[in-house]
Amino acid sequence: MRPFGPSGVYERLPPAPGPTDLAGPLPARPRPQGRPVRRPEPAAPAGPTHPAPRAGRTRGPSRPIPRPGPVAVAGWAGSVARRRDGDYREFMLISCGCPVSGVWADPLSLSGFAMRAEELGYHGLWSFQRLLAGAEQDLAPVYQSVLDPLLALAYAAARTTEIRLGVAVINLPYVSPVYLAKQVSTLDVLSGGRADLGLGTGWSPVEFAATGTDPNPRGRRTEEYLAVLRTLWTDRVSAYAGDLYTLPPSTMAPKPVQPGGPPVLLGGTADAALRRAGRHADGWVSSSRASLADVARATPIVRRAAEEAGRDPDAVRIVVRGVVQAGRRDDRLPLSGDWAQIRAGAQLFAEAGVTELFYDLNWDPLIGSPDADARLAGERADEILTALAPRR
Repeated sequence: MRPFGPSGVYERLPPAPGPTDLAGPLPARPRPQGRPVRRPEPAAPAGPTHPAPRAGRTRGPSRPIPRPGPVAVAGWAGSVARRRDGDYREFMLISCGCPVSGVWADPLSLSGFAMRAEELGYHGLWSFQRLLAGAEQDLAPVYQSVLDPLLALAYAAARTTEIRLGVAVINLPYVSPVYLAKQVSTLDVLSGGRADLGLGTGWSPVEFAATGTDPNPRGRRTEEYLAVLRTLWTDRVSAYAGDLYTLPPSTMAPKPVQPGGPPVLLGGTADAALRRAGRHADGWVSSSRASLADVARATPIVRRAAEEAGRDPDAVRIVVRGVVQAGRRDDRLPLSGDWAQIRAGAQLFAEAGVTELFYDLNWDPLIGSPDADARLAGERADEILTALAPRR
């Protein structure tokens, strides 16, 4: 069954021939099985322990497998329960990328994919931002044709009720914090409190020139930006006076549904950016270029900075964009090969302390390229989404 695609109808399709370029044929889909990735409680904690999974929301055994390190990994890398309570310590959650890039970024694919992901139990749906591709820039296919990330999430929100809606990331120099606060607050209201916001400082010189912006000084700009967002989301009368941003005494309504506003995660790979995420944000979100080694190095830096700032390091979210290469194994890419190999790769991210992994199919050239075959892209995306689902 193909629940989404350019035709926009549910129809039974014959088996598609396996692609011969780039990825090879998809592996056979296994029968439903598996257990969640559980994050164990810390040894001899002072105070309350982590909450147990809610009754009736799991499938299969939930017994943790003891092992050294930040998580205990079960035989199936996936979450079986969405978390609406803000506690991301129990399981590594499994989410997916939103259809925003290339040939599959059309209205019917977007709404159908979002509903299908929710039906399959994915925790969240993540988009990303790309404004322009410079005529002289040598950019990957995924960056050639991209929908606006917040508008795409608002469209998905109208067709779903539970799945969380995140963007990884908005490049904060491109847009006023007041304008973004209004946009994200609106998304949170219309979605019933499901928004997550990732922020970065950008890397494209073409986009900096086109928006008339400068990301520097990155650290101070990010901290002031967060301060403006938070006063608009939480204070009855908001005001801010900084070196880079000024907010006269004002009121913004409606406020977000989530207390304190949607969770904010920061990107970046430099040590200073990682420490800033631990000190000032709800967590860190990786880029598509981040390797397993990069994530394993970044996670303790983020958590240590949170602890030094007097925050609970175990409550800090570590969200990773997982680039999936289904059907062809590459030992440099943990999420490549057959389904068992991809799940094993997901377990490696859990071992590295990741709290949420999202499979982003926009980075598959057979799906997220503007030159891909629309019909095959829809079929391939549905096959991968279904085979790697956290709950089947």
